[in-house]
Amino acid sequence: MNQTLQRVSIPLLRWTLGLVVVLESVEFVSSTSAAHFLARAGLPAWVRPALGGSETIPAILFLVPFTATIGGYLLLVIFGLAALLHILHGQSGVEGLLVYAVAVLVSMAHTKDRTAQRGHGRL
Repeated sequence: MNQTLQRVSIPLLRWTLGLVVVLESVEFVSSTSAAHFLARAGLPAWVRPALGGSETIPAILFLVPFTATIGGYLLLVIFGLAALLHILHGQSGVEGLLVYAVAVLVSMAHTKDRTAQRGHGRL
């Protein structure tokens, strides 16, 4: 495989995932249909910005190299809880969340591999 492609593919995956999650979270917070859905479910109005913020903050942390690992772990927790919530509310469409979680895992594994390789080069 082309070395340039190998070098840029995982960071591109990380940035794509992070930006998609941020954009979807902002869309969720500003969506009137999400507000109506949550209101019909009997949830208070503050739940929508709380849910959106709980996705946005870890996604931003995931994009910053220094905080990418903690952001990744937080995103895994958020995606797991979101999948659980969807299933508990009778919504079976959690495939996207599974793909997001795997993308986080791949990004985190690649980052740790590259960090380990850099550390060995300095010894």
